[in-house]
Amino acid sequence: MTIPTWTAHGGLELPVLGFGTYRLKGSDGADGVARAIEKGYRLIDSAFNYENEGTVGAGVRRAGIDRDEVIATSKLPGRHHAYDEALETIEESVFRSGLGDLDLYLIHWPNPKTDRYVEAWEALIEARERGLVKAIGVCNFLPEHLERLERETGVLPEVNQIEMHPYFPQEELLRFDAEHGILTEAWSPLGRGNDLLENEVIVDIARKHGATPGQTVLAWAIARVSIPIPKAASDERQLENLGALEVELDEDDIAAITALGRADGRLADQDPAEYEEF
Repeated sequence: MTIPTWTAHGGLELPVLGFGTYRLKGSDGADGVARAIEKGYRLIDSAFNYENEGTVGAGVRRAGIDRDEVIATSKLPGRHHAYDEALETIEESVFRSGLGDLDLYLIHWPNPKTDRYVEAWEALIEARERGLVKAIGVCNFLPEHLERLERETGVLPEVNQIEMHPYFPQEELLRFDAEHGILTEAWSPLGRGNDLLENEVIVDIARKHGATPGQTVLAWAIARVSIPIPKAASDERQLENLGALEVELDEDDIAAITALGRADGRLADQDPAEYEEF
């Protein structure tokens, strides 16, 4: 399967559906990544803090396709925002992956109280110039964080990966990203440990389209021009998620799912204006 792509302001092209690897580790994890790539997934998400960059690299190699076809992603942890530490960490991520370079590298959280995310961003810019990474972006950044990066460095991220699902639709931030040519990736797009996939509104819309609730939620995310990156270890779930590409929701469906949003819809107390991740 060939997954359609969207393009960021700097020319980065990303598939409209990615593959998450949180908690995928070791040989079984590498096999899961390889099977996902064989099915058509090309955007593979990881992070230094997931401790599985080696697993992802092994999975990419086991898949046996051209390295240039896969977009391998990792993320910088908050404890290494200092410029020199950030560069060393990015190098370590590349070494761990065994891929020679990484296609996309993100700052995992802004950590505004520590307030070194601009310094970290400067390190990502340098890493890109050195050829360690091909494209750079951020995760969980609010508009004020993004504006500051552009104001102080002249470089705007091409990607902003944020928590986004029907209980937390992030309309304002999604709009801001789109207006600035930033591609929005959605982490935990299917929720995590809640009743999202049993919600009556979603179940009814899924039934209407002959889809599963999971496919319906992913189709909603894609219809809003965001890139969901669900994790799926089993072949069955990997294929089910790909099926979301064939679900065409109408405007009423999208509006009904978006209306499920809640003021307290975050999965955990992780407000990027306050939250610190190390």
